[in-house]
Amino acid sequence: MSLAPRLDLRQSQSLVMTPQLQQAIKLLALSNLEIESVIAEEIEKNPLLEGAPADDDGPVAERDTLVERDEPAPADELVIAGEAAGETLDVDIAAERFDDGPGDTVGSERAAGDGLGLDGASGTASADGPDFDAMASADLSLADHLLRQAGEALAGGDLFVAQHLIDLIDEAGYLTANLLDVATRLGVPLALIEQVLGVIQTFDPTGVGARDLAECIALQAKEADRYDPCMARLIDNLDLVARGDLPRLKRLCQVDDEDMADMIRELRGYDPKPGCRYGGEPAQSVTPDLHVRRTAAGWVVELDAASLPRVLVNRRYHAELSAAPQDKASKAWLGDMLASANWLVKALDQRQKTIIRVATEIVRQQEAFFLKGVAHLRPLTLRQVADAIEMHESTVSRVTSNKYLSCARGLFELKYFFTSAIQAADGGDAVSAEAVKSAIKALIANEGAKVLSDDTIVELLNAKGFDIARRTVAKYREAMGIGSSVQRRRQRALAG
Repeated sequence: MSLAPRLDLRQSQSLVMTPQLQQAIKLLALSNLEIESVIAEEIEKNPLLEGAPADDDGPVAERDTLVERDEPAPADELVIAGEAAGETLDVDIAAERFDDGPGDTVGSERAAGDGLGLDGASGTASADGPDFDAMASADLSLADHLLRQAGEALAGGDLFVAQHLIDLIDEAGYLTANLLDVATRLGVPLALIEQVLGVIQTFDPTGVGARDLAECIALQAKEADRYDPCMARLIDNLDLVARGDLPRLKRLCQVDDEDMADMIRELRGYDPKPGCRYGGEPAQSVTPDLHVRRTAAGWVVELDAASLPRVLVNRRYHAELSAAPQDKASKAWLGDMLASANWLVKALDQRQKTIIRVATEIVRQQEAFFLKGVAHLRPLTLRQVADAIEMHESTVSRVTSNKYLSCARGLFELKYFFTSAIQAADGGDAVSAEAVKSAIKALIANEGAKVLSDDTIVELLNAKGFDIARRTVAKYREAMGIGSSVQRRRQRALAG
C-alpha cells in the first residue's frame, strides 16, 4: 500500500441549515406574546419592516377550511428571493450538528373528509378590550411595608440593623439567616440583633420575622392574647398535630376533648405564611394562543386576534431607497434587508398555519373531550398527531410548547391533550391517564364517612373498566395533592 500523499475528490450529501431556517424553526416554539418581542427586535434592525395595525389582515388572515381534495395543496416554500428553492421547515436533523431541532413545512393543507367540519382561522377572535391588569396599581411589597414601619419605630444604628434583617426576610415572612452570622457580618453584638428582631416581630403582619413555623404561630397567639401554657405546649408539638395524634396532645396539654377542639380550631385560624399577604410578583394571566368554538358547521380553530403578531414589508420605502444613488455595498445591504424581511413574513405565515394544523388535528382526535369532558379524554401521543398531518414528531412538540387553547371547558395547554394510555379491564379501548385521575378524584370527593383505601379505589376502578395497579393509583393521587387514606382520616378527626 502506497504511503505517498495524494488528493482525492469525493462527493457526499449533507443537510445545511441557513440562519434563516434556524430562525423559522425557533419561531415554532414561541407563543404569540413571545413572537411580539422577536418582531420588535427585527423591526429595530430592519428598516423595511413595520408593524401592521391590529385591524389589518396580516399573515394567515384567510380561513383555511379542511375539506376533501383530490390532491393535497402544494407546500409553501420558505425561499428568499434569489436563493435556491426547496428549503423547507419539515426536516429531521437529529443527526446534524445544530441544536435547534427540526421544523416543518407548513403551507400545505391536509385533505380531510371525516365530516367534522373543522376550520382553521386566525384573526377572527374578539378585538382588544380594556386592559384592567395594566390599569391596576402595583401592590405594596412586604419589604417596603416593613421598612416603612421600621422607619417609624427605629432610628440610627437600630434602623440600619433592621433594614439588613428585613432584606433577609423571604416572601412568606420568615427570617432565613442565622442571627450570629448576621451579628458577625455587621460587627454588632448579638444582643442588639435579637433586640431589633424583637421589634420587627411586632410589625404588621403579625408573625413576620419568625424563624420557623412554631415561632410564627406563637407570635400570632400572643397577639391574640391566647398564648397560655396549654397553647404553648400545643404549638411546641405541631408535629403531633400534623399526625393527628389527639390522645397524646390531650395528655401533654392537660385538656379535655372540648378544649382540644377549641385550641385546634384556633390554631387553624392563624396564618402560617403572613408575608404572602404582601408583595411578590403579581399573578400573570395566561393569554390563549388559540380559540376553539363549536358552530353549526362543526368545530372552528382560530388564532387569538388580540395577541396575534403582525408585520409587513414596507415596499414603498424599499422602492425609494432603491431609486436613490447608492454604491455597491449599500445595494447589497438593501438586498439583504429585503430578503430578511421577506423571510420573516413567510416564516410567521407558515408558523401560524402550522399551529392551526396541529391544533385542528388535536381537536379532531379529542372531540369527545370538548363535547363531554375530561372523562372522555383519549390517549394521544405526539407521533399520532405528526403522522396524521404528515409532519415530524419534534415539530409537533415545538408547536405545542408554550401554547394555550381556550374553549368552552376552560383554558388548557396544548400539552394537556397528550396523555398516556391506561388499558381497559374488559379489553376495550384504552383510556387517558387524565380520565383515570378524574375518576380517582371523583371517588375520593364522594367517599362519604368511610375513607377509601387505595386497594378499594383499585377495585372500584376495575368495576368501571379501568385496568390499573395500586401503585398507579397512589402515584396519581399524590400527583393531584390528595393524601393517603390514613392522612385523610386524620384530617377528618381534626376537623371533627
